[in-house]
Amino acid sequence: MAGKIETRLSELGVTLPEAVAPAANYVPFVRQGSTLYVSGQISMDAGGLIQGRLGAGMSVEEGAAAARICAINLLSQVKAACDGDLDRLVRVVKLTGFVSSASEFSDQPKVINGASDFLVDVLGEAGRHARSAIGVAALPLGVAVEVEGIFEIA
Repeated sequence: MAGKIETRLSELGVTLPEAVAPAANYVPFVRQGSTLYVSGQISMDAGGLIQGRLGAGMSVEEGAAAARICAINLLSQVKAACDGDLDRLVRVVKLTGFVSSASEFSDQPKVINGASDFLVDVLGEAGRHARSAIGVAALPLGVAVEVEGIFEIA
């Protein structure tokens, strides 16, 4: 039987992918007490990498959609860390979003809203969080967005 969070995801038409294994010498998440630190999740879905650069051919709307995918991938890691029981997620504490940006691009917060808005849609008040939105010259594999998160879990 699906839990409350999985039911809400289903209502939104979202199926969480399997949590992706790390591509280098790090772990996908670390639990310290009730705090869960999830490594950065890149903009990648079943269709592959979502690549691009904001302010250089990629629109804010496309960037926000890529950030939403990052948030979905974060929830996949949270689910894996909670042994498949996503309802152990108590709240989102903080997101840090990295946006591949041209030097003149300054709408990084609007891009990372794609992740923030999605988590609030899924979790309500428990999805509200502290946040940083940072523009960078490049991200791994040429992706447009990467988001890492800190979560409280039971």
